[in-house]
Amino acid sequence: MGRGGVPHDRSGQLKQIESGLLPGEQIIAVYDAVGTGTGFIGLTDRRVIIQDKSFVGKRMAITSIPYSRISSVSVVSNKSFAGSFFSSGAIAIHVGTQLYEVEFRGEDKTHHVHNVIMHHISL
Repeated sequence: MGRGGVPHDRSGQLKQIESGLLPGEQIIAVYDAVGTGTGFIGLTDRRVIIQDKSFVGKRMAITSIPYSRISSVSVVSNKSFAGSFFSSGAIAIHVGTQLYEVEFRGEDKTHHVHNVIMHHISL
């Protein structure tokens, strides 16, 4: 938990999201991602923002995905779902034919991101 009550892992990532906000847009959370490819995910009241580090030549992209473009969100697991629904620390966001997979440290972040996206895409 950090500045202004916005849950986040790294203040630099929060500042990056803050610098690109639209007028009146509010940040819900910014979480660091683990593994290759994705650097972090930001959630606002209007969109999902993903830092993608998988571009050729050590380049990266910040991708904004309006909630209206997201068709579904999945909880991703390598094991059986015999345990809790959110026993995994990864989600997949489906946008048309594109799939963005984000892995987190801790299932609480997975749960929060999933619920925020579900809330916005089911309005």
